[in-house]
Amino acid sequence: MRDQNRWITPVLVALLVILFAMPFALAPRPTSPDEEAFGGTDAVVTTMLEQDGTKPWFDPIFEPGSGEIESGLFGLQAALGAGVLGYVLGNLRGRKVGRETVTSEHHRT
Repeated sequence: MRDQNRWITPVLVALLVILFAMPFALAPRPTSPDEEAFGGTDAVVTTMLEQDGTKPWFDPIFEPGSGEIESGLFGLQAALGAGVLGYVLGNLRGRKVGRETVTSEHHRT
């Protein structure tokens, strides 16, 4: 049985490499030096709306000074969200384990 399954790991690793390489191979290439390779939909929609003459309803309360600050704030928001989610899931798991422990001790006595 062990000899029959020897090929599974190399095949799975090769599939993972192909899976991770596909987005880079299939991604659209920028046609000019000013164009971004992975431009977001926000920029595209903003350009389309400005061409149509649409005016914004309000101004943002806070505008980061640069793209790096914006990325940092986004990363901070993601980290805080992951921390809150981890805390909630850990708390729920702890309650469940605690309940099971109390129930099993109750049935023993």
